[in-house]
Amino acid sequence: MRTGFAEVHAVILINLLPHREAARKLRQDIFNVSLGVSSLVGGLLAGIIFLWFQAQILGQQEKNQLLQKEIKRFDEQIKDIAGLEAEITALRARQQAVEDLQADRNLPVHLLTELVKQLPDGVYIASMRQDNQNVTLQGVAQSNERVSELLRNLGNKTPWFSKPELVEIVAGSVALTPREQRRVANFTIRVRLTRASEAAAAPALAASTPVKK
Repeated sequence: MRTGFAEVHAVILINLLPHREAARKLRQDIFNVSLGVSSLVGGLLAGIIFLWFQAQILGQQEKNQLLQKEIKRFDEQIKDIAGLEAEITALRARQQAVEDLQADRNLPVHLLTELVKQLPDGVYIASMRQDNQNVTLQGVAQSNERVSELLRNLGNKTPWFSKPELVEIVAGSVALTPREQRRVANFTIRVRLTRASEAAAAPALAASTPVKK
Protein backbone atom coordinates (compact mmCIF):
# COMPACT_ATOMS: atom_id res chain seq x y z
CA MET A 1 0.00 0.00 0.00
CA ARG A 2 2.71 2.44 0.80
CA THR A 3 4.32 1.73 -2.44
CA GLY A 4 1.17 2.59 -4.34
CA PHE A 5 0.66 5.86 -2.46
CA ALA A 6 4.18 6.94 -3.22
CA GLU A 7 3.67 6.22 -6.84
CA VAL A 8 0.46 8.26 -6.95
CA HIS A 9 2.11 11.11 -5.13
CA ALA A 10 4.99 11.07 -7.58
CA VAL A 11 2.65 11.22 -10.52
CA ILE A 12 0.89 14.27 -9.09
CA LEU A 13 4.19 16.09 -8.61
CA ILE A 14 5.21 15.43 -12.18
CA ASN A 15 1.93 16.73 -13.63
CA LEU A 16 2.10 20.18 -11.85
CA LEU A 17 5.16 21.38 -13.71
CA PRO A 18 3.60 21.53 -17.21
CA HIS A 19 0.50 23.20 -15.71
CA ARG A 20 2.54 26.02 -14.18
CA GLU A 21 4.49 26.44 -17.38
CA ALA A 22 1.26 26.57 -19.34
CA ALA A 23 -0.19 29.16 -16.97
CA ARG A 24 2.95 31.26 -17.23
CA LYS A 25 2.86 30.98 -21.01
CA LEU A 26 -0.81 31.94 -21.00
CA ARG A 27 -0.11 35.01 -18.89
CA GLN A 28 2.77 35.92 -21.20
CA ASP A 29 0.53 35.48 -24.23
CA ILE A 30 -2.19 37.60 -22.64
CA PHE A 31 0.39 40.31 -21.83
CA ASN A 32 1.75 40.20 -25.38
CA VAL A 33 -1.76 40.39 -26.83
CA SER A 34 -2.65 43.27 -24.49
CA LEU A 35 0.55 45.03 -25.45
CA GLY A 36 -0.17 44.50 -29.12
CA VAL A 37 -3.76 45.69 -28.76
CA SER A 38 -2.58 48.75 -26.81
CA SER A 39 0.02 49.51 -29.49
CA LEU A 40 -2.61 49.07 -32.20
CA VAL A 41 -5.11 51.28 -30.39
CA GLY A 42 -2.41 53.87 -29.74
CA GLY A 43 -1.38 53.77 -33.38
CA LEU A 44 -4.98 54.13 -34.48
CA LEU A 45 -5.50 57.07 -32.12
CA ALA A 46 -2.26 58.68 -33.28
CA GLY A 47 -3.29 58.15 -36.89
CA ILE A 48 -6.74 59.64 -36.28
CA ILE A 49 -5.25 62.64 -34.47
CA PHE A 50 -2.70 63.11 -37.25
CA LEU A 51 -5.40 62.95 -39.92
CA TRP A 52 -7.53 65.40 -37.92
CA PHE A 53 -4.66 67.86 -37.65
CA GLN A 54 -3.92 67.48 -41.35
CA ALA A 55 -7.55 68.17 -42.16
CA GLN A 56 -7.48 71.28 -39.94
CA ILE A 57 -4.28 72.50 -41.55
CA LEU A 58 -5.66 71.95 -45.05
CA GLY A 59 -8.87 73.73 -44.12
CA GLN A 60 -6.95 76.68 -42.68
CA GLN A 61 -4.74 76.84 -45.76
CA GLU A 62 -7.83 76.95 -47.97
CA LYS A 63 -9.26 79.73 -45.81
CA ASN A 64 -5.96 81.63 -46.03
CA GLN A 65 -5.92 81.30 -49.81
CA LEU A 66 -9.51 82.54 -49.97
CA LEU A 67 -8.66 85.49 -47.71
CA GLN A 68 -5.64 86.36 -49.85
CA LYS A 69 -7.81 86.34 -52.98
CA GLU A 70 -10.39 88.57 -51.29
CA ILE A 71 -7.71 90.93 -50.01
CA LYS A 72 -6.23 91.18 -53.50
CA ARG A 73 -9.67 91.89 -54.94
CA PHE A 74 -10.32 94.55 -52.31
CA ASP A 75 -6.92 96.14 -52.99
CA GLU A 76 -7.83 96.41 -56.67
CA GLN A 77 -11.17 97.96 -55.76
CA ILE A 78 -9.46 100.43 -53.43
CA LYS A 79 -7.09 101.42 -56.25
CA ASP A 80 -10.07 101.92 -58.55
CA ILE A 81 -11.85 104.02 -55.92
CA ALA A 82 -8.71 106.11 -55.34
CA GLY A 83 -8.44 106.69 -59.09
CA LEU A 84 -12.09 107.74 -59.26
CA GLU A 85 -11.65 110.11 -56.31
CA ALA A 86 -8.64 111.69 -58.01
CA GLU A 87 -10.65 112.13 -61.21
CA ILE A 88 -13.55 113.62 -59.27
CA THR A 89 -11.21 116.02 -57.49
CA ALA A 90 -9.66 117.08 -60.80
CA LEU A 91 -13.11 117.59 -62.36
CA ARG A 92 -14.21 119.68 -59.39
CA ALA A 93 -11.05 121.78 -59.63
CA ARG A 94 -11.65 122.37 -63.34
CA GLN A 95 -15.29 123.19 -62.67
CA GLN A 96 -14.29 125.64 -59.95
CA ALA A 97 -11.73 127.24 -62.27
CA VAL A 98 -14.38 127.70 -64.97
CA GLU A 99 -16.81 129.18 -62.45
CA ASP A 100 -14.12 131.52 -61.13
CA LEU A 101 -13.30 132.67 -64.65
CA GLN A 102 -16.95 133.35 -65.36
CA ALA A 103 -17.36 135.22 -62.09
CA ASP A 104 -14.10 137.16 -62.56
CA ARG A 105 -15.49 138.80 -65.68
CA ASN A 106 -17.53 141.03 -63.36
CA LEU A 107 -14.65 141.83 -61.02
CA PRO A 108 -13.81 145.19 -62.66
CA VAL A 109 -17.42 146.25 -62.14
CA HIS A 110 -17.31 145.29 -58.46
CA LEU A 111 -13.91 146.96 -58.14
CA LEU A 112 -15.10 150.34 -59.39
CA THR A 113 -18.47 150.18 -57.63
CA GLU A 114 -17.04 149.26 -54.23
CA LEU A 115 -14.15 151.68 -54.54
CA VAL A 116 -16.54 154.56 -55.08
CA LYS A 117 -18.58 153.47 -52.05
CA GLN A 118 -15.59 153.18 -49.73
CA LEU A 119 -13.74 156.38 -50.65
CA PRO A 120 -13.98 158.88 -47.77
CA ASP A 121 -14.50 162.56 -48.48
CA GLY A 122 -11.24 164.29 -49.27
CA VAL A 123 -9.62 161.22 -50.87
CA TYR A 124 -8.98 161.04 -54.61
CA ILE A 125 -7.62 158.17 -56.69
CA ALA A 126 -5.06 159.24 -59.27
CA SER A 127 -4.20 155.81 -60.76
CA MET A 128 -5.15 152.19 -60.33
CA ARG A 129 -3.38 149.01 -61.48
CA GLN A 130 -4.75 145.45 -61.25
CA ASP A 131 -2.64 142.29 -61.38
CA ASN A 132 -4.93 139.26 -61.10
CA GLN A 133 -6.55 139.84 -57.71
CA ASN A 134 -4.03 142.38 -56.44
CA VAL A 135 -4.95 146.03 -56.92
CA THR A 136 -2.56 148.94 -56.39
CA LEU A 137 -4.13 152.34 -55.72
CA GLN A 138 -2.28 155.65 -55.89
CA GLY A 139 -4.00 158.82 -54.85
CA VAL A 140 -4.12 162.01 -52.84
CA ALA A 141 -5.80 162.62 -49.48
CA GLN A 142 -6.38 165.79 -47.55
CA SER A 143 -4.73 164.25 -44.47
CA ASN A 144 -3.20 161.08 -43.08
CA GLU A 145 -6.41 160.45 -41.15
CA ARG A 146 -8.36 160.19 -44.42
CA VAL A 147 -5.89 157.57 -45.65
CA SER A 148 -6.38 155.60 -42.42
CA GLU A 149 -10.15 155.80 -42.87
CA LEU A 150 -9.81 154.44 -46.41
CA LEU A 151 -7.76 151.51 -45.13
CA ARG A 152 -10.41 150.72 -42.49
CA ASN A 153 -13.20 150.88 -45.06
CA LEU A 154 -11.40 148.56 -47.46
CA GLY A 155 -10.65 146.05 -44.71
CA ASN A 156 -13.92 146.05 -42.73
CA LYS A 157 -16.84 147.50 -44.64
CA THR A 158 -16.91 145.53 -47.88
CA PRO A 159 -16.60 141.82 -48.74
CA TRP A 160 -15.00 142.67 -52.09
CA PHE A 161 -11.69 143.85 -50.65
CA SER A 162 -9.34 142.25 -48.15
CA LYS A 163 -5.86 142.67 -46.68
CA PRO A 164 -5.40 146.38 -47.40
CA GLU A 165 -1.78 147.44 -47.00
CA LEU A 166 -0.31 150.94 -46.92
CA VAL A 167 2.72 150.78 -49.18
CA GLU A 168 3.76 154.43 -48.98
CA ILE A 169 2.52 157.77 -47.76
CA VAL A 170 4.39 161.00 -48.58
CA ALA A 171 3.57 164.57 -47.65
CA GLY A 172 3.03 166.89 -50.59
CA SER A 173 1.22 170.03 -51.65
CA VAL A 174 -1.39 170.95 -54.20
CA ALA A 175 -1.69 174.40 -55.78
CA LEU A 176 -5.30 175.56 -55.47
CA THR A 177 -4.51 178.98 -56.98
CA PRO A 178 -1.27 180.57 -58.11
CA ARG A 179 -0.90 181.97 -54.60
CA GLU A 180 -2.58 179.31 -52.50
CA GLN A 181 -1.30 175.82 -51.84
CA ARG A 182 -2.63 173.04 -49.60
CA ARG A 183 -0.70 170.31 -47.90
CA VAL A 184 -1.84 166.79 -48.87
CA ALA A 185 -0.80 163.17 -48.39
CA ASN A 186 0.24 161.19 -51.46
CA PHE A 187 -0.37 157.51 -50.78
CA THR A 188 0.01 154.09 -52.35
CA ILE A 189 -2.23 151.27 -51.12
CA ARG A 190 -2.21 147.63 -52.13
CA VAL A 191 -5.39 145.60 -51.59
CA ARG A 192 -6.68 142.19 -52.61
CA LEU A 193 -9.83 142.00 -54.74
CA THR A 194 -12.05 139.13 -53.55
CA ARG A 195 -13.54 136.61 -55.97
CA ALA A 196 -17.31 136.39 -56.30
CA SER A 197 -17.49 132.99 -54.58
CA GLU A 198 -15.38 134.25 -51.66
CA ALA A 199 -17.39 137.45 -51.36
CA ALA A 200 -20.62 135.43 -51.23
CA ALA A 201 -19.24 133.20 -48.47
CA ALA A 202 -17.92 136.10 -46.38
CA PRO A 203 -21.28 137.09 -44.74
CA ALA A 204 -22.01 133.48 -43.75
CA LEU A 205 -18.52 133.13 -42.27
CA ALA A 206 -18.92 136.37 -40.32
CA ALA A 207 -22.32 135.24 -38.97
CA SER A 208 -20.90 131.91 -37.75
CA THR A 209 -17.91 133.54 -36.00
CA PRO A 210 -18.63 134.17 -32.28
CA VAL A 211 -18.30 137.76 -31.15
CA LYS A 212 -15.72 138.32 -28.43
CA LYS A 213 -16.88 140.44 -25.53
